[in-house]
Amino acid sequence: MGLDEDSLEYHREEPPGKIEISTTKPTSTQRDLSLAYSPGVAAPCNEIHENPDDAYSYTAKGNMVGVVSNGSAVLGLGDIGAQASKPVMEGKGVLFKRFADIDVFDIELDEADPQEIIRTVEAMEPTFGGINLEDIKAPECFEIEEGLRESMSIPVFHDDQHGTAIISGAALLNAVDIADKDIEELEIVFSGAGASAIATARFYLSLGAKRENITMCDSSGIITTERAANDDINEYKTEFARDIPEGSLEEAMDGADVFVGLSVGGIVNQEMVRSMADNPIIFAMANPDPEIPYPDAKAARDDTVIMATGRSDYPNMVNNVLGFPFIFRGALDVRASEINEEMKVAAARALAKLARKDVPDAVVKAYGDQPLQYGPEYIIPKPVDPRVLFEVTPAVAQAAVDSGAARSAIDIGEYTEELEARLGKSREMMRVVLNKAKSDPKRVVLAEGDDEKMIRAAHQIDEQGLAQPVLIGDRETVWETMDSLGLDFDPEIVDPHEENLDPYADRLYELRQRKGVTRREAADLVHDENYLGSVMVEMGDADAMLTGLMHDYPSALRPPLQVVGTAEDANYAAGVYLLAFKNRVVFCADATVNQNPSADVLAEVTQHTADLARQFNVDPRAALLSYSNFGSVDNEGTRKPREAARALSENPTVDFPVDGEMQADTAVVEDILEGTYGFSDLDGPANVLVFPNLEAGNIGYKLLQRLGGAAAIGPMLVGMDKPVHVLQRGDEVKDIVNLAGVAVVDAQENGIED
Repeated sequence: MGLDEDSLEYHREEPPGKIEISTTKPTSTQRDLSLAYSPGVAAPCNEIHENPDDAYSYTAKGNMVGVVSNGSAVLGLGDIGAQASKPVMEGKGVLFKRFADIDVFDIELDEADPQEIIRTVEAMEPTFGGINLEDIKAPECFEIEEGLRESMSIPVFHDDQHGTAIISGAALLNAVDIADKDIEELEIVFSGAGASAIATARFYLSLGAKRENITMCDSSGIITTERAANDDINEYKTEFARDIPEGSLEEAMDGADVFVGLSVGGIVNQEMVRSMADNPIIFAMANPDPEIPYPDAKAARDDTVIMATGRSDYPNMVNNVLGFPFIFRGALDVRASEINEEMKVAAARALAKLARKDVPDAVVKAYGDQPLQYGPEYIIPKPVDPRVLFEVTPAVAQAAVDSGAARSAIDIGEYTEELEARLGKSREMMRVVLNKAKSDPKRVVLAEGDDEKMIRAAHQIDEQGLAQPVLIGDRETVWETMDSLGLDFDPEIVDPHEENLDPYADRLYELRQRKGVTRREAADLVHDENYLGSVMVEMGDADAMLTGLMHDYPSALRPPLQVVGTAEDANYAAGVYLLAFKNRVVFCADATVNQNPSADVLAEVTQHTADLARQFNVDPRAALLSYSNFGSVDNEGTRKPREAARALSENPTVDFPVDGEMQADTAVVEDILEGTYGFSDLDGPANVLVFPNLEAGNIGYKLLQRLGGAAAIGPMLVGMDKPVHVLQRGDEVKDIVNLAGVAVVDAQENGIED
């Protein structure tokens, strides 16, 4: 099927459309219903009657946006009317929810009169925390937005105007930086003089452009003061009329630094591009076809052409989804009365700043593993970049507070963490650990330190203040990679081919001489980054170590086990995964180390995992898993977890609830645990799940991750004498950074002093 047929099937599949209403409170009992509706609902109604602002506390108003359209200017379709525009408005609601967790009612008004639209939307103010105007033609859209902004005390935002302005404004800030130009001196030409073009030109003024340097063209050519005097243009176009001779778009582009296209496709040719100033900036944003195709513009000249379009198949897509969800999120969370110019500028500058940062691996993978690095081909972030939420939104919220538009204040640090938690429970849990790490950073060795991912991770670790990274690897390779990535920091590098490794060889020989290792062999072994890193940690020259990115797990684990060993009170190490679901987390052990553990090993692994859970501020409740419930099957396999649970229960030093053996659903389903097995020592569903063997552990955590939709952190190695964590092949930079944070907290817990 073609795209149209696919889309029709997508929209008509049961249930039709793309959105639904769901409840956010329990509704399963008679009491629940009496609280949700009559008679209980009277209490919040009375509170709101006494204080209307309490609507934000007792209703969904504070997270509800109305997407309002009359369908008079639907992108690519024109004036198709209110009813036909509904799929677009539902889609807008999907984007609000997907990117910023904002709920939407889409409102399609069968009305052309601007004043009637104003009166209708005004009457709905009690319902919404903000209004997003969409796909309303110019010049009526100006009148409607201005009228509603004056009369309503909630944010009103016409995305067709301001969205493109803000996103292209962010792109302009970075394009100017890359082209080494001054925004105040830019000669800017606009093709198009509709709502989006006028709003964009206005916004560029807020970013520092000069009005006298902006030339705007409509279908009749350059907008001039002479045309304005002859009433040839409307009042909005008059705002950008220049006192220059009339002329064509081609004449206007001659010598221009910037071309901004918000008109129709195919009206710019290569000769017009060649007529522009050095290193031109071309934003050809007509959809679906830009004013000039991306390949044509890039091929038109030999210097650097910095180009953006409205298409996803070319670099630098100007996509409004980078703006409106996050702008509204910030405005709603501080109960802003409006979305003002300061908030829009803050959004653009935050987007521009984000584009200059290292791009997460998940974003790179989403775009076919194509390189994404700040430069002419990457001047604005990608829409799927999760960092936009907690980079742009706090900037908007802070600007609302600073400009006086906010009606509630925020702690920007706490607010940023709350936003990050919206992206998933795993981020919330990691934030606990990363904050602990920042409080007392340690020295963390990154073996395989000349690998690109390790270098990028070291930069982020250093930038966030989590640790002092030490890269083991070829010095020249590290510096060359840093230079190619544009990373500006000064890491400590230990090059095995340059350093005097005799002290480490001596120590390795001392540790392993009765294990068959000669002094000469020790001298050879310390040139291996895993052995070198392990000895550095063992000798106290580093506090923790990460390895495994380029090796299989057993090979990477062997050197630290041989050199660092297990803790004084431990006989066994184990690999633990934290699996984060929407409203709960579980720690799964052992998933990587012990193939067929005895009861003693299971008991020890349970204690190690409970200690790890506490590092994440989780009070452990441990279940020893089996296919049997409390003796329902009796054989060698079921006895091991049963005996481990008994040993832990009888151990006076164990200060957390533990029970077993039990089936997995018994461990995690409260009704089963409390109903059928009310005698259990667990006082709630287990959050530490100890599997009976490595095979079950590995299968179990992967099924939970893939089918249960859990986000995984790990594997985290527990039971070691000093903090060592072994990565999995293919781990992303964020995984390395997260495990570095865990390693630092391990070191803190172990009392390691700098």
